[in-house]
Amino acid sequence: MYSVVFNPILEESLNLVGTFAFAESGALLAVRKNYDIVGMAVLSVITAIGGGVIRDLIIGAVPPVAFTDASYLWIALFVTGLTFFAHSLINRLNAAVLVFDAAGLATFCISGATKALVYGLSPLPAIALGTLTAVGGGIMRDVLAQDRPTVLRAGSELYALPAALGATIAVIIPHFPINGPLSVGLTAVFVFALRLLALRYGWKGPRPWRTNNGH
Repeated sequence: MYSVVFNPILEESLNLVGTFAFAESGALLAVRKNYDIVGMAVLSVITAIGGGVIRDLIIGAVPPVAFTDASYLWIALFVTGLTFFAHSLINRLNAAVLVFDAAGLATFCISGATKALVYGLSPLPAIALGTLTAVGGGIMRDVLAQDRPTVLRAGSELYALPAALGATIAVIIPHFPINGPLSVGLTAVFVFALRLLALRYGWKGPRPWRTNNGH
């Protein structure tokens, strides 16, 4: 049922795009924190492969693909070197971090959910794992950089919710005739756009209702 969504070429493409995007967000955050090249490499690599490693360990795909395919580590190291020399060409580093982070979020939520399905997880756990794949690297990046993870910030715009929606769509689309690479690409664009729109317009997730005295 899931062979069209989860084909090797499409999975590899999603993972490589997400790896590059997350690696760039980690490297740019390191620049903003004034880290040296070692710190840049650490944040870049952790952000790039963290979510995928968590996914693979949970579903039993060991060793994780990040350690059996050296291209993932090479991408993160290449991004580190590129950012080390070219970061001054990127205006508004804070905005750049968020854009690349949104791109990684959009691709990893889909690859995480679909790979979980192939390894036998039912839809709800697959959605949860897709979401965790998308936000896991960013959480590690923020913790190492001594920032509160975006997903836990009280005033944060939509972050985990777009990933969860993307993972949900990835689980649902095999049941419809629109199933195929195009639908996967459109899902990634949807998640990416939703995250950027949330940042632009300050959309936030629902919160518990409180009375005037705060209870």
